[in-house]
Amino acid sequence: MSLDYISTYYGVPAKRGQRVEYTSATKPARQGVIVGAHNQYLKIRFDGDTKTYAGVFHPTDGITYL
Repeated sequence: MSLDYISTYYGVPAKRGQRVEYTSATKPARQGVIVGAHNQYLKIRFDGDTKTYAGVFHPTDGITYL
């Protein structure tokens, strides 16, 4: 699935390079950038991460599009 599909299906402004903030119930909010898609999920690389891979997140679960 693509970011176009995610944007249309979930009604969110998901696109490569889009800034987002992820908020979880157990961790502080983190900001990052969308780097791609994996099936119906967003691949997000967070600011300051030393990891070379992106995390995978549901497009409506705790994500705020900036």
